[in-house]
Amino acid sequence: MRRPGSRTAGARAPLLLTVPALLAVAFLMLPLVGILVRTSWGELGDHLTAEATTEALRLSLLVSLWALGLSLLLGVPLAWLLARVPFPGKAFVRSLVLLPMVLPPTVGGVALLLAFGRRGLLGPWLEDTFGVTLPFHTSGAVLAATFVAMPFLVISLEGALGGLRPRYEETAASLGASPVRVFLTVTLPMVAPGLIAGAALTWARALGEFGATITFAGNLPGTTQTLPLQVYLLLQDSPEAATSVSLLLLAIAMIVLIALRGRWTGTPGDRQDPVRRSVADRSDGTDGATDAYGAGYGTHGHRADGHEADGHGADGTAMTSRTPKAPAPSGPWPLHADVTGFTRLTLDAPGSTTIAVVGPNGAGKTTLLRALLGLTPRAHAALRLGDSDVTALPPHRRGVAWVPQDGALFPHLSALANTAYGLRAHGVPRAEARREAQGWLDRLEVGHLAHRKPAQLSGGQAQRVALARALAARPRLLLLDEPLAALDQTTRARVRHTLRGHLADFGGVCLIVTHDPVEAVSLADRVLVLEDGRVLQDEPPAEVTRHPRSPWVARMLGRNAWPGTATADGLALEGGGHLVVAEPLPAGTDALAVIAPEAVSVHRERPTGSPRNVWSGTVREITSGGSRLRLLITSAEAPDLVAEITPAAAAELGIADGSAVWTSVKATETTVVPL
Repeated sequence: MRRPGSRTAGARAPLLLTVPALLAVAFLMLPLVGILVRTSWGELGDHLTAEATTEALRLSLLVSLWALGLSLLLGVPLAWLLARVPFPGKAFVRSLVLLPMVLPPTVGGVALLLAFGRRGLLGPWLEDTFGVTLPFHTSGAVLAATFVAMPFLVISLEGALGGLRPRYEETAASLGASPVRVFLTVTLPMVAPGLIAGAALTWARALGEFGATITFAGNLPGTTQTLPLQVYLLLQDSPEAATSVSLLLLAIAMIVLIALRGRWTGTPGDRQDPVRRSVADRSDGTDGATDAYGAGYGTHGHRADGHEADGHGADGTAMTSRTPKAPAPSGPWPLHADVTGFTRLTLDAPGSTTIAVVGPNGAGKTTLLRALLGLTPRAHAALRLGDSDVTALPPHRRGVAWVPQDGALFPHLSALANTAYGLRAHGVPRAEARREAQGWLDRLEVGHLAHRKPAQLSGGQAQRVALARALAARPRLLLLDEPLAALDQTTRARVRHTLRGHLADFGGVCLIVTHDPVEAVSLADRVLVLEDGRVLQDEPPAEVTRHPRSPWVARMLGRNAWPGTATADGLALEGGGHLVVAEPLPAGTDALAVIAPEAVSVHRERPTGSPRNVWSGTVREITSGGSRLRLLITSAEAPDLVAEITPAAAAELGIADGSAVWTSVKATETTVVPL
């Protein structure tokens, strides 16, 4: 397989582009070659060890290191503000940061002189108040180098911070980490490549600074005469020595650039996400086999023959009914939330309750979770957990743990350190936190992976570590945003089995956002159906399964869902047509007819007998669903209809794509619910 970015065999670069490109390379290369050719190699050692040169080198290192320190002290906060905080005049501030990079260095020196010189804006005040004189002093050389070099650090770090997806920092906050702790333990380590690249370029630029330094600080040997200024003087008296010193500066610059190759424009978003990697390259060996729900397992993890469903986890470890249980955390913590904004609802639940949150895209599911976390301006949650009102508390003090869809494991920490993160954020001593974290990993069957980094984990393993991390943080409310969506069907069934056992021991309320009806039925005590930020249904899974009040939920459950208006004997359908039902609602009621696919009969000839609802149609699509076939049938007399038949019946009827068929539904097989 061809590697990304490799040249296609036989492809040629256009001559019109190749020639100018080669000329550009030659133009950039020739001056460097000139230095190499003109260097007096026999006298190189003498030139570089001369007293004036070594003194200038010492001063250059001193000035550049001080400039780097000042750039880190001032530039890191500035880069963070530019990347993360919206404020008036942000574009102007960014332009100020870029200005020294495009400003002629001598003009920069003049500007510094007019600001900090003895007759400048601040110079007299600095001299009178602190006795500080910057021009013609080493501190002036440091200030000039910082002025021209700090933009490299700010730009590099701002790009890295902009590429860092905020879910990592939000997850850390949900585990109890304060903003400062999040910045030091998550943000900085994850943007370290960008920070290191910016720091190296800043140092190299400060080391080579000339124009601003000579204009503002002068050229005093031992005080402000750095190596670039030394080269300038040597050109007049000893060109050979100037070439040797230039070679030294060239070598330093090349070493820095070679060491940073590929990192100058790199951001955290360019590095492969460990969870996405594990999904794309299944290290757990699974191949997308059929979900346990469709392969003989019931919705509560039992086989159809009544025996407990045993299996192996994504990492190959056994997962049986003898899986150790987590000790019940203190609690319980009932939940009361009044959510306003885009998502508007009131939610009450006793402790140890699991609620599945379902609905179409844009229904407000994730907004609900983020409102409970206190992380979104789109909605506000007045939240009470147990006896505590946490509405006014910041995210890290609410006791609300969040597991994003991809887990958001911190890539620079091991599985054990990830799991212990919340405990450490709450002040638990390191040794105790690691022992407790190891216990949680053991309970979720991934204890043997404690020292692996997230990039070394499969999708199923990473999800279990993320769940262990959330539970270990001792939350009072647990929020899971499609925690199993990234897994293949087999791994999803097995992780779901483990998750169900541990949620049974959780003393708080757990909200699970899902699009999987199996997860909603098997994990939840209640199903909360949202649409456009409103609650359409909040009932036990069995009731939602029998009487879905949303077309989307009905279709999610695999049912046909036809909206319409109730009539005396049935339903006038929105798309045209009429449906006869056994138990009609009061006439004029907006309603939803729900028809199971297996209740639809398919015929090649118009059926006779008892069916009250008969339509002609055409088979448009045939898909396999376990041991049965699902047919999508379109009709001019009724909405699209999904029917389910056996392969034997399909063969007997001669059904194929495009076949003309008749469908029928008994009035007693249709459920009508008011909307």
